[in-house]
Amino acid sequence: MSSYPPERDATLAGSSRIAAILAHLSAPIAALISAGSLSLLGPLLVWLAKKNDPYVRRAAAGAFNFNLSFWVLYVISWLLIFTVIGAVIGIPLIIVLFVVSAWCHIKGAVRAAGDRPYDYPFQIRVLS
Repeated sequence: MSSYPPERDATLAGSSRIAAILAHLSAPIAALISAGSLSLLGPLLVWLAKKNDPYVRRAAAGAFNFNLSFWVLYVISWLLIFTVIGAVIGIPLIIVLFVVSAWCHIKGAVRAAGDRPYDYPFQIRVLS
């Protein structure tokens, strides 16, 4: 059962669903392509392209905000790695961040495929 109003066109609902899935998966794809430095770019591009669609806008904004939070944590982790004592904390932190990030993005994409919204944890709310 879809959460869309009955008057909404099925094709539009399908394209919104695909765009929302892309919003969730664009961050890890961009991170893989850019070695982690551009993970913010994917959700931002989806948000800019589809900001008139409330369903896609919410998914892209959530993915962007989540990635902004995790990008800051990754920078802190890398700074810790460059110190001798901080490497003990920085390396496990990067591993935990990677696992949590992957889990949240996959969960968001699965939820979007089922027409259900997903609220990311640990967000710095910049986009809405």
